Amino acid sequence: MSEKPDDLCPQPETPPPQSTRSFAPPIYPASVYACDNTAQAEALLGGAGQGYVYQRDGHPNADMLADKCRRLHGAQRAAVTSSGMAAVAAVLLSQTRAGDHLVVSNQLYGRTLEVLTSETQRLGIEHTVVDTCDVGATSAALRDNTRLVVAETISNPLLRVADIGALATAAHARGALLVIDNTFATPAVCRPLELGADLVVESVSKIMNGHSDVMLGLVCGGEAVWQRVPLAVSAWGLASSPFDCWLASRGLATLHLRIERACANAQLAAEMLAEHPRVERVEFPGLTSHRDHQLANRQFDGRHGWMVTFHLSGGRAAADAFLLGAGRIPFCPSLGELSTTLSHPQSTSHRGLTDGEREGLGIHGGTIRLSIGTESPEYVLQAIREGLGDR
Repeated sequence: MSEKPDDLCPQPETPPPQSTRSFAPPIYPASVYACDNTAQAEALLGGAGQGYVYQRDGHPNADMLADKCRRLHGAQRAAVTSSGMAAVAAVLLSQTRAGDHLVVSNQLYGRTLEVLTSETQRLGIEHTVVDTCDVGATSAALRDNTRLVVAETISNPLLRVADIGALATAAHARGALLVIDNTFATPAVCRPLELGADLVVESVSKIMNGHSDVMLGLVCGGEAVWQRVPLAVSAWGLASSPFDCWLASRGLATLHLRIERACANAQLAAEMLAEHPRVERVEFPGLTSHRDHQLANRQFDGRHGWMVTFHLSGGRAAADAFLLGAGRIPFCPSLGELSTTLSHPQSTSHRGLTDGEREGLGIHGGTIRLSIGTESPEYVLQAIREGLGDR
């Protein structure tokens, strides 16, 4: 008896038999999976079996990407989230409760700082904002109820370097966990867990993927702190998209090549900018003039990152002139793309701060942040020269 069109609605399918397997990982867009029986469903939903039931709780593409990232970080466990901010939320929601206290770096990404300060206040969680590059000040801010110390490997946009080992020692002495945002480094430059951090978050949207086409985050850590992380990701709707995970897995395959080229280009760009008469100061850990240069040498894997920040004489007008002249460098307030891009912290990432707060961090109208890409060194340097008015 032939089937009618109504009978051809999607049903659980069995793949055709084959003796080979796909070399490229497939995409699993399924939102739900068919179970054999109630016992299997109960076991899977309880975490006692291998397999999937509902995409929000887990899916193959997320697990494949998470396993790659776990190995890159040398972590015991890893989870992929829908964005870098979702990764921060997963840590916060899984590790804290009302009555806890956080010690938060004053140089965190603006949205992260907002979540860990004003948003946590609504949840009954206290906080102290401190310069985590000052280990003494960080230690003094710790309390008996401090649960998390949160810092960035390389800060945004002044590229200060956190002493992860020293921060871990200080945090652990008071029973707190150290959380490191490693987005400006990636595991190709620094592996914070090996230096003593308890949890690491990444914005996979940036250079780990590197192609400006996904929105994902990552949390890595050890078994001792992991119990509630999967629950937070699922219950709070922080889960990732299969297609984005598939794209990021493809991007991750070239991370080592892209990082090597971008870091080398950044070193050259920083050295050129440091010699230019219109540039007041350059922030780049690979320069001997950078205040954290020796720490970066000890802590990083032979590279100093691909981000370069510099300050122009003449304030906002000078920055606007640079943007106009550097026509080959897109003004994209993000980072980690294949091509070189630029951002203006005063008008984008740090626009929510007062003038005094920005000045306190060393950010003014003439501050430009470059995300150096993988173009030829000649192209990158010439594009910057054009922005500075050198033809």
